[in-house]
Amino acid sequence: MSLLAVLLPSAVVLTTAYLVYGRVLTRLFRLDGQRPTPAVSLRDDVDYEPIPPQLLLGQHFSAIAAAGPIVGPILAGVAFGWLPALAWILVGSIFIGGVHDFAALVASIRHRARSIAEVVREHMSRRSYLLFLAFVWIALVYIVVAFTDITASSFIGRQTLEDGQTVSGGGIATSSLLYLVIPLVMGFCMRRLGMPLWLATAIFLPLVGVAIWAGQKIPFDLGQLLGTSEASAQKIWGVLLLAYCLVAAMVPMWLLLQPRGHLGGCFLYVALAGAVIGLVASDRLVAGDSCIRYPAFTNWQTEKAGSLIPMLFITIACGACSGFHSLIASGTTSKQLRKETDARPIGYGTMLLEAMVAIVSLSCVMVLAADSPLANQPPNFIYALGMGRFLEILGVPATIGVSFALMAFTTFVYDTLDVCTRLGRYIIQELTGMTGRAGAWLGTAITAGTPLVFLLRPQLDGNGNPIPAWKLFWSLFGASNQLLAALTLLGVTVWLWRTRRETWVWFVTGLPTAFMYVMSTWALASMTWPKFSTPNGFVLPTDPVPWVGLVLLSLAAVMLVEAVRVILIPQGPLDRGGIGEARAWAAAPTA
Repeated sequence: MSLLAVLLPSAVVLTTAYLVYGRVLTRLFRLDGQRPTPAVSLRDDVDYEPIPPQLLLGQHFSAIAAAGPIVGPILAGVAFGWLPALAWILVGSIFIGGVHDFAALVASIRHRARSIAEVVREHMSRRSYLLFLAFVWIALVYIVVAFTDITASSFIGRQTLEDGQTVSGGGIATSSLLYLVIPLVMGFCMRRLGMPLWLATAIFLPLVGVAIWAGQKIPFDLGQLLGTSEASAQKIWGVLLLAYCLVAAMVPMWLLLQPRGHLGGCFLYVALAGAVIGLVASDRLVAGDSCIRYPAFTNWQTEKAGSLIPMLFITIACGACSGFHSLIASGTTSKQLRKETDARPIGYGTMLLEAMVAIVSLSCVMVLAADSPLANQPPNFIYALGMGRFLEILGVPATIGVSFALMAFTTFVYDTLDVCTRLGRYIIQELTGMTGRAGAWLGTAITAGTPLVFLLRPQLDGNGNPIPAWKLFWSLFGASNQLLAALTLLGVTVWLWRTRRETWVWFVTGLPTAFMYVMSTWALASMTWPKFSTPNGFVLPTDPVPWVGLVLLSLAAVMLVEAVRVILIPQGPLDRGGIGEARAWAAAPTA
């Protein structure tokens, strides 16, 4: 069967969902393009600044996409087969992930662009607010750990292609370093020299392509330069990436976050379009290169991945549903949204677009033979080799195509790493009450420094063999990330019910809340409990992972109790404040 038989219907389904269900959400949430958003009413050109939707869309898309829609679908596709992964991506993104992102963004702009944690505090309790902040910070740390390690692995060694050519990890490192300079110059030109967006895009986006080409010509091989092993070089790259997070999280958004987000979004569009065009061309010109060879279904349970239910739903997070998206939507995007009606393409539309990225990533598994040794490669290399194969049909040299894909991968991760660090800094400042530059640097240092402990600590499997840190933490990251989505949906559901009291709330956000809560806690418990209960009896593990899992489960349980109490105990819809917000709901138009 051809890949196009999967790809094209999937695109049609996602497009239809945006046009139909997206319009339904717009009506239910009463979006009004004339109502001033916080970016307009609170504008300070530092944190609050309305920007054109095309710029914000690229920035938001680049920030939420990261490596999640690449790593998760590939891991799940290899473990369980491509059909369960595809089904979850489509259903999850349309009815759960898209609703989650859209609702988080709207909830934030209806609360003066405050975070979801602030929404929880206003409509539940301060204890719920503090628990939510603690949960979010722990989840952010594990996101940084997982993505830092898997990115560092792209900067070492060499990847041999099917035709015998090699792609240098040092070359990818060079391209990535050049890429970090380009948005700094772009941001300066736009802010200080008044360069328009279209001209900046026309100048600096091609320079990203030059950086990809130049990387393989002048590889920055850190291991060879320092005379260390690849494992040591990967550790050093991890430290350098965290140092980057420390600095990037403190610079003004206009200098790095906004221009790099725009370039990253454009890069995503090019990567997605290139893969689709390559698939179409290979289907017509090279019969067999676009045929699905990997099994649609492999096993219900595997030794490495566990049981399909619930592990499928936490292995594929970004691309179907991701709690991390709510932090972006309510942390930075809501402060830049120019009109309420822009929430539909930016909140709901980008989630569906990310689902398409996940499906293209899954295609890189679908073309593999069932016994292919490539299935055992890290997911970033499976993605790069698949993308290289698709782009080669268009005449792009294999080394450039693979370099492009690996560069795209690291590009996505850069956005996630420094945004996570910035959000972690906000949380530390909120919890400690420390403001000013000292508080900002302390919060950033704690958020960027904690992952360093896990990256430098030797990671061993059950047999004592070393394993990559990203592989150890991916399942925990997935479970905590999906539980964060459940808690976000829980907070949104409480807010909607207290302000609207309409039955549709339980179907649109309530059912997704229940599904995500059950699957994520089930998965987290299945990973945590066996570490305490062994065939030899109850033990206290030295591994920090099960302890973190226990803390997350406890926080989630208390949050659920708080939400049920608020919903079931009769109380005025706004007995904790927010009168103006409720009146805005009442006065909002229905279309």
